[in-house]
Amino acid sequence: MPNHNIHTKDDLREHYGEPVLRTVQRQLSSLDSHCRHFISLSPFLVMASWGPDGADASPKGDPPGFVKVVDDKTLLLPDRRGNRRVDSMLNIVDNPDVGFIFFVPGVEETLRVNGTARITTEPILLKSLAMYDKVPASGLLITVKEVFFHCGKSIIRSKLWDPDTRINRQEFPTLGQIVADQVPGRNVEEEDQVTERIYREDLY
Repeated sequence: MPNHNIHTKDDLREHYGEPVLRTVQRQLSSLDSHCRHFISLSPFLVMASWGPDGADASPKGDPPGFVKVVDDKTLLLPDRRGNRRVDSMLNIVDNPDVGFIFFVPGVEETLRVNGTARITTEPILLKSLAMYDKVPASGLLITVKEVFFHCGKSIIRSKLWDPDTRINRQEFPTLGQIVADQVPGRNVEEEDQVTERIYREDLY
């Protein structure tokens, strides 16, 4: 039976060929004015990290510009109140390499940033990230190594920004229902109430 799996980088290149030249040419080692502008408009990103237990991807969101551009090589990301799993930060303690995809609603292109991160509790830095007078528990200082705009084909194919693609919320269970199904002894109504309270009172 023939083996159709790809195991080496050479096999991968033979299968796909060389990268499209214009995508390689637009990769930068620091943030230019377009990158800074995009980050200032972005209310949402996904952060990837890697540790001894494997990979992790974590969503981060806040009002546009919640990620601060310190300079052309440095970003500052707040860590808002959450579930205290701190999966990404546990990974960063072991391996500082991180990757980000920034999204701007209505824009098909995304911005990819790769670099290294370190956790900071510096009061002056955290104060600059405060929302409603609430300072985050910590922040990530990211040193940019690679940055480039990613074409919009995935957004276009998914119709992510098309309001007609939004599902009826009743078509998918509430988080309370999911928790009740996955964790023995949990009550749907109580879990939905907890979720509602968290969303109302504990965002910051």
